[in-house]
Amino acid sequence: MPDRDYRPVVVPNGSKLPWKVVDGVKVFHLVAEEVDHEFAPGLRAFCWGYNGRVHGPTIEVVEGDRVRFYVTNRLPAGTTVHWHGILLPNGMDGVGGLNQKAIAPGETFRYEFTVRQSGMGMYHSHHDEMTQMALGMAGLFVIHPRRPVGPRIDRDFAILLHEWRIDAGTRRPNPNEMTDFNVLTMNARAFPGTEPLVVRQGERVRIRLGNLSATDHHPIHLHGYQFRITETDGGRIAESAQWPETTVLVPVGSTRTIEFVADEPGDWAMHCHMTHHLMNQMGHDIPNMIGVKPGGLDARVRTLLPGYMTMGQTGMGEMADMGMAVPANSIPMVGAKGKHDTITMGGMFTVLKVRERLASNEDPGWYDNPPGTVAVAASSDELRRDGIDVDAPSTADPGSPGGARRG
Repeated sequence: MPDRDYRPVVVPNGSKLPWKVVDGVKVFHLVAEEVDHEFAPGLRAFCWGYNGRVHGPTIEVVEGDRVRFYVTNRLPAGTTVHWHGILLPNGMDGVGGLNQKAIAPGETFRYEFTVRQSGMGMYHSHHDEMTQMALGMAGLFVIHPRRPVGPRIDRDFAILLHEWRIDAGTRRPNPNEMTDFNVLTMNARAFPGTEPLVVRQGERVRIRLGNLSATDHHPIHLHGYQFRITETDGGRIAESAQWPETTVLVPVGSTRTIEFVADEPGDWAMHCHMTHHLMNQMGHDIPNMIGVKPGGLDARVRTLLPGYMTMGQTGMGEMADMGMAVPANSIPMVGAKGKHDTITMGGMFTVLKVRERLASNEDPGWYDNPPGTVAVAASSDELRRDGIDVDAPSTADPGSPGGARRG
């Protein structure tokens, strides 16, 4: 039972699928349907999901459970459910046409099997997969071991990575996109709409990551910590084979699990390290303005186009502060208010919040850094003390052996 025999997972911005026991079988009901989903404040789209959610609710079971899933189709098209990475009889695998007939609109199908593994898999439509997965029909499938393995976990998070094409001003993801995705999400939310991962200092943390993006692998980087990769979608990695990392690559169609002890308090970034995956609703078909010096161009153009502004010549970092109008149902490419300044990121970005004390599991707000531990502007006394002349020509030592200079 949850909380007694295993630590239930936390699904930031997500949900879990309820179940009941009938004659010793855990019974679940999945409903495939259209969902009006919010990706971030100001950006919504009509997607396809399960039980009113995008992505679908996380399924949480225990190794050895007998499970029964009823799947009701309220979509205008046929569908199936594939239990991705789950060991089961062939006729329950959910590939439309190969393993079963498609579930027609209005029909309810039954899937039933015994869970023979532990770790994390996923589930998704396997009928017109390009369309239905691009519209959001996916979820996580967490399986706790019957007997605990490894150190006791205090916080167990589950995150599904995904990518979408939602053109500015539109209300539906484009399932025909193949390369240029412009909304990158964690549990179907893009920053600044992502919830933080809240942890008490000293707790052992597990983060489960699954990737059902269409084409992109995601190198997920956690600031402030080294962690061990403890599981893949194939199961637990032997302790002798685990290795330390600060970035874990989560390939398309795969899951990876990391574990660490949260011993350093603060607000720590966690994000995909493909930098264009930290943008919202941006495309590559724009001119390269970096380094352009517009001079008095803006004033002259405004006589013809009031409000004109040359953009992009110094990068995208100031976009969030400009307050420029955007098309309806669209959001700025980057940016949200942080404690100290604007956080110039969007997309696949969230924050691990580690605190010495927690009153609850809710967002504790921004971290109060101890005095003297925040990077600030250097004073003239500090520069003079350390012999730093900010007006002197910049220097660098040769990179070859013996080239270092000492003063």
